[in-house]
Amino acid sequence: MTNKLSLVTGLISLSVLLSSCEVIGAIFKTGLWTGVIIVAIIIAVVIFIARKFSSKK
Repeated sequence: MTNKLSLVTGLISLSVLLSSCEVIGAIFKTGLWTGVIIVAIIIAVVIFIARKFSSKK
């Protein structure tokens, strides 16, 4: 339960601290391939978290 609570707290704080416009702007400043790698990592993490929650049901 504590692990889920810390995960939710971390996700909420990230969503509050980083608006989508700031993230997109930072990706364009760093370059195309860096942006592609960052987006791929984010998608992989989301899929990993979704599988963790769906496998426990």
